[in-house]
Amino acid sequence: MEKRNIFVIGLDESNLPTLNEVPDAQSLRFHQLLTIEELQVGEVSLDGLVKKAEGVLDAFDGSIDAIVGYWDFPVSTLVPILAERYGTRGTSLESVVKCEHKYWSRLEQRKVTGRHPRFGLVDLESDDPAPPDGLSFPMWVKPALSYSSELAFGVKDRTEFRAAVEEIRSGIARVGRPFEDILARLDLPPEMAGVGAQVCLAEETIAGVQVAVEGYADRGEVTVYGVLDSINYPDSSSFLRHQYPSMLPEPVLRELREVTERVMRRIGMDGATFSVEYFYDPRRDEINLLEINPRHSQSHAELFHYVDGVPNHHSMIALALGRDPALPHRAGRYTMAAKWYYRWFADAAVHDVPTPRDIARVEREIPGVRIDMVPGEGQRLSESPGQDSYSYEVAHIFTGGDSEKDLREKFDRCVAALGLAFDETRPGGRDERNP
Repeated sequence: MEKRNIFVIGLDESNLPTLNEVPDAQSLRFHQLLTIEELQVGEVSLDGLVKKAEGVLDAFDGSIDAIVGYWDFPVSTLVPILAERYGTRGTSLESVVKCEHKYWSRLEQRKVTGRHPRFGLVDLESDDPAPPDGLSFPMWVKPALSYSSELAFGVKDRTEFRAAVEEIRSGIARVGRPFEDILARLDLPPEMAGVGAQVCLAEETIAGVQVAVEGYADRGEVTVYGVLDSINYPDSSSFLRHQYPSMLPEPVLRELREVTERVMRRIGMDGATFSVEYFYDPRRDEINLLEINPRHSQSHAELFHYVDGVPNHHSMIALALGRDPALPHRAGRYTMAAKWYYRWFADAAVHDVPTPRDIARVEREIPGVRIDMVPGEGQRLSESPGQDSYSYEVAHIFTGGDSEKDLREKFDRCVAALGLAFDETRPGGRDERNP
């Protein structure tokens, strides 16, 4: 049987094992299309990336059966651009941008639901920038486009607000400038006239339990296939772990599914996966939509594999090939699973980084775990791309188990087994790996 050729924009080693666990993987051949470094490091040149990708695809001696990706901008926008160019299946560029441009996304959400925070644009040209009228502190200030919470700041007063705006001003062009090229490809609605991509959004802070809703849109139907809880480090906005399945009560899960289906139909996505993030406030019994990601989360692939028996990469690939994207339900080895973020909360050089052989030994000794290191030996944490504004990711640790206690014990054993050492470069750094 001739294999189908799947081009994965930003294919990385950590996701290749789970891609190879999708159903009928033996009939598929995965090809890397651009590297993570080309896509995420330094200034982003969209035209340059498109030309480089086209060079690879044009030179390929075989069928181009699917073009997919599971990263944020620029990958999310490259997928529909290249899919249209090479005639592969996927959603429209407009539907992707309606998700990724945080202001446009809020405008679309507002048309079908009130389940979102109050928001408004910030005037970056002002000598004395102020919060939008009607918004109250605390709030978040962020560019209209960012990923991994880059340049997103929680602020509680005018002083912190001004400092955040200054940081955003100095860094917004790295992603905002190439995103202007994306907007130029679209016929924008009147409410987006003159807004552009290098703009700043302020939103009132929403509280509660953070959850992620994963699903796909196919032939006009929206399907939610999983809900995960996202738990932060204590007194921090940085993720400690994603846990699947969610522990929220069924009425809340039902509302999450209903709002998600309504919003994604409004967005107009089709033939693609998505991940929508929410907060649920148990005191008010209220959900609030945080943001929409126009791709499934590669961070959750191993979790679905542990619990449902198939990685969520399956839906992405099946949709691109025109196949059935449905996932099995609770057919995996474990009752629950988690992705843990081992973080360091100060800049430092990392030493005693385990070798691949060391990591393989730990994974053999602790059943139901997988470990991905982020920095290399001696690397400064601040040199790792895609970090949030408050911490540095050191390792991603995936655990499958039959209880939360089981998941935590496996995480703690992995952290101890890694045995990392840190040379901190500023006082006051905290090791919050075991909150």
